[in-house]
Amino acid sequence: MRRKVVEQRARVTNAFEALRHQIGLALGAARNARLDAEDALTKLRLEKLVLSVGLDHAEDDPKLAEHRGEPAMASVLSWLHTVRSRFYADWADGPAQLRDLVASEADGPAGRPAGEWLGTLGRIDGTEPPGLWRIGEATVDGLSVGGTRGTTHSFDVAVPLLDESHLSITSAPKTRHTVDALVENLLMRVLSTFTPGAVKVHLWDVGQLTAVLPNFYALSRTSAVTVHDPTRLVDLLDELAGHIRRIHTHTMQAGYPTLRAMRKATGKRVEPWRIAVLYGNGENLAPEHLRDLKRVASGALAAGISLVLVDVPTVLGGSVETISLLDDRRAITSMTGSGVEVWLDPPLPPGQVAGAAARIAEAVITKQGGPRSFADLLPTEFGKECSARELRAPVGFYEGEPVEVVIGDATPHALIGGPSGSGKTNFLYALLGSLAARYSPDELALYLLDFKEGVSFAGLAPGKKDESWLPHARLVGVNVNTDREFGLALLRFLSDELRRRSAAAKEYEVTNIAELRAADPDGHWPRIVAVIDEFQYLFAGRDSVTAMATALLEDLARRGRSQGIHLVLASQDIAGIDAFWGKPAVFEQCTLRIAMPKARRVLAESNQAAVSAPRWHAVVNHESGISHGNQLVHVPDASAKDTFPVLQRQLWQRYATHGGPRLFDGAVAPQLDESPAFTTLEPAKDRPRALVGQSIEVMDNAHAVELASAPGRNLAVLGSSTAEALSVLEAATRSLARQYPPGAVEFVLGCAIDTCADEVRALADDLAALGHKPVVTSASDIPTVVADQAARLSEPDGGPRFVVLYGVDAVSPALERKEPGKPSGLDHLRTLLKQGPVKGTHVLGWWRGVARLKDTLGFGGTEDIGAWVALDVQGSELAAFCAGQVVHWSPRAGRALFFDRSTHASPEVTIPFHRQEASDA
Repeated sequence: MRRKVVEQRARVTNAFEALRHQIGLALGAARNARLDAEDALTKLRLEKLVLSVGLDHAEDDPKLAEHRGEPAMASVLSWLHTVRSRFYADWADGPAQLRDLVASEADGPAGRPAGEWLGTLGRIDGTEPPGLWRIGEATVDGLSVGGTRGTTHSFDVAVPLLDESHLSITSAPKTRHTVDALVENLLMRVLSTFTPGAVKVHLWDVGQLTAVLPNFYALSRTSAVTVHDPTRLVDLLDELAGHIRRIHTHTMQAGYPTLRAMRKATGKRVEPWRIAVLYGNGENLAPEHLRDLKRVASGALAAGISLVLVDVPTVLGGSVETISLLDDRRAITSMTGSGVEVWLDPPLPPGQVAGAAARIAEAVITKQGGPRSFADLLPTEFGKECSARELRAPVGFYEGEPVEVVIGDATPHALIGGPSGSGKTNFLYALLGSLAARYSPDELALYLLDFKEGVSFAGLAPGKKDESWLPHARLVGVNVNTDREFGLALLRFLSDELRRRSAAAKEYEVTNIAELRAADPDGHWPRIVAVIDEFQYLFAGRDSVTAMATALLEDLARRGRSQGIHLVLASQDIAGIDAFWGKPAVFEQCTLRIAMPKARRVLAESNQAAVSAPRWHAVVNHESGISHGNQLVHVPDASAKDTFPVLQRQLWQRYATHGGPRLFDGAVAPQLDESPAFTTLEPAKDRPRALVGQSIEVMDNAHAVELASAPGRNLAVLGSSTAEALSVLEAATRSLARQYPPGAVEFVLGCAIDTCADEVRALADDLAALGHKPVVTSASDIPTVVADQAARLSEPDGGPRFVVLYGVDAVSPALERKEPGKPSGLDHLRTLLKQGPVKGTHVLGWWRGVARLKDTLGFGGTEDIGAWVALDVQGSELAAFCAGQVVHWSPRAGRALFFDRSTHASPEVTIPFHRQEASDA
C-alpha cells in the first residue's frame, strides 16, 4: 500500500516538472519573440527615419546622431546600402530607358521641343493617339543609379492623357502662372498633334469669368475650345455626361466596349477626343457637383474624354495621374514617385502660342465651312446600300463631317418640327434625296403626303414641265388639308401592308423584315417610309376620322418597326394635337427627333437646343429628344432650283422602269377620261358599274354603283349644286355606256331643268358616238316617258334600260297631276323605282333636296334608293337614307358623300369628276 502511494506521488511530481519545463520553454520562446519583435520594430523605425532624411545624408543628419552607436542602426544602414546597390545595379540604364520610352510613346509634338512643332498644323487623324505627353525633365545623382557620386543622369517626364488617364494638378502658393503654363503646354501639344477639329477642349475656372488661358482666345471662337460659365459647372458636367451616354450607346450597339476599341477595329474616328480642364480653388465642390464629377470621371475615358483637374480636391474613379507643384519650377508626380523632383518645361512663348492657336482656329473654320452643298450629301454611286437592317443617310454637316439619320429598329419613326420658314421642307428634301441616292426602289418605297395648302412634294411626280419622277415614290399626295380621309386611307393601306408582311413572316417563321428578306430573297420587301407633313390635320376634328387615324397610327408606330414600315411625321406646331397628349404611344415610338430652329415640344421638355439653333440648321436627336442625344447639323439647300430636280432626273433615268407614283392633288378635280377605273371598262355580261366619282384611296380607284338586277339598284343625286350633279350623272351614264356593245342598251335622258339642256344634249352626242341611240326628252315629256317605261316593265326580255332624270323635283307638279281612275306620273315613277331594277331598268335621278326625294318616294320608299351621292346637303338630313345612323358631314367644295347600302357600312367621301364646260373647250 505504502509503495503504491510513493509511486503515485512520483508520477505527479514528474508531471509537474514536465509542465514547468514546457512553461519555461514557452516563456523563453515568448521572451525571444518579444526581443526579436522589438529589434525588428527598432530597425523599422530607424529605417523609416533614415529614409526620411535620405541614405546619403544619414551619417550627417542630427536626427540620427543619438542612434549612431546602436547595433540596430549599423544593421539598418548596412541592409539599405545592400538593397540600393542591388536595385541600382539593375537600374544602371534606367534613365536611358526612360528617355527611349518617352521618345517612342511621345513622338512628334507630344514629346519634341516646342521649336520643332509650335505653329504647325497637326496631321494625325488616325485611331491611336500618343501614349505619353511631355511635361518636363528629372535629374538623379549618379550614385543612385550605381554610378559616381556627383554625376547626374536626366530623363524626360511625360504623363498619359487621351484614352489612358485623367490628370490631377495641385498647385503651390503663388504658382498659378506655372500651372497655366503646364496646362497650356499639354493642350498645345495635343492640338498640334491632331488634325484641326479632332480634339475639343472645355475650360472651366471657378475663379475667373474671362481670360482662361488667354493665348487660346482665337480657338475659343471655334468649336475647338469652349469656355464655360464659372457659375454653371452643372452645365459642363451635364454636357459631358450626355456625350458619355450617347457614345456608350453607339459603341455598345456596334459591339465595342469603348470608343478606342471601336476606332482600332474600324479604322475610323467617329468622335473627337475631348479634354475638360477644371480650375478649382482648393475648396471642396458642392456635394451634387462632386457626385456628378465622379460619375463623369468613371465613364469618361471609355468615351474618349479626359479630365484635367487643377486644385479640385477629390478622388476620381478610374486611372488618374497626379502632379504636385513644389514651387514655380519643380513638382513631383505619380509617374516618377515622391523621391524624384521634376523640373517643369518653361512656358511656351506667348506670342507663338497665340499665333499657333490662330492658325489652328483658321483651319477649323475652313473645315467647318467645307462641304455644305446638297451634292456633297450624295454618294459617288447610286443604289449601292442594302436596307435589310436599317436605313442610314447623311442629312447635313457638323464641322465639315457628315451627320447621318438612322431609321431602323432602334429609331423606327421620326418626328420633325419647326415653325414656318424654319427649313422643315428643305430638311425633308435633304433626307429624301440622301435616302433615294443610297437605296434603290427595290430597297426603299416612299409614301409622301402633304396636308399643307401647298405642293411641297408635287415635283416628285410627273408634271407638265418635267416628265421625270422620283422612282422610289409610290404615292405623292398634295393639297390634302381638307381631305383628312386621304390621310386615313394611307394609314389603312400601311396597316394592310403590315398585316401582309406579318403573315409572310409567320409563314417563314421569322420575326422581322431582315429575317424575312433572308428567308424569301425572291420576295419584294422594301423598307417603307411614309412621310406625312403637317400630320396634325389628321386630328383636326373630334370625329370618326380622328378616332380611326389615332388607332391606326398607334398600331403602326408600335408594330411597324419589325416589318420595315416607318413613319416620318412633320409639323409646324405639335402643341395643338389634343388627340395625342392623352395617348403618347406614337410620340414614344418616335425616338428620332429633328427640331428646326425655334421649334418647341419636339425635343424633351427640358431640351431647349432648338431655340438657339441658327438658320439652315437642325438639331438631330436619336434619343427621344433627351439633351445628350443632340447633334447640331447644318442642312444644305436641297430645295433650290436645279438642285433636287437634277438628282431626280438622274435617278429617273436609272430606275424609270419602276413606274410613276400615284399623284393625289386635293386641289385638282380628277378627269373621268384619265381615270383607270374608266379607261379599263369593257362590255360586261351583267352587273354593270356606274362610276360616280374618285375614291379617296392610296390606289387610283373610283366609287361605283353596281346596277344588278336586284331591288333598290337605283342611284339618287342629292343637292342643288348643278355642276357637280351634272358631273355625277354624266360619269355614271358614260361609264355604263362603255360596258355595253353598240345598241345593246337603251338610254333615256330626261331634262327637267332648261339650263342643263345643252349638257344633256352633249351627253347624248357622246352616247351616240359609242353606237347607242339615246332618247332625250324635255320637262313636259318626262311624265309620259316615265309612264311608258313603267308600262314596259311587263314586257318579257325588254333589255337593259337606264332612265337618267335631271331635276326630278322640277316636274313634281306634273308628275303629281292625276286623272280620275288613272295612276299619276308619280305613281309610275314609284313603280319604276321599285320594280324596275329587277327587270333591268334603273333610274339615275337628281333631286335638288332631300325632302323633295322623300316626297317623291312616299312612305317607306327609301329602300328603293340603294345608292346616293349627296352634294351640298347637311349630314343630319341623310339619316333616313343611311339606315338611321348619324352622318357627320358638312358640305365642302369639290367633294360629295357617297353611300351604297349593299357595300358600305357608312358613307364615304367621293370626288366628282371634272366636267369640261363649254367655256373651257
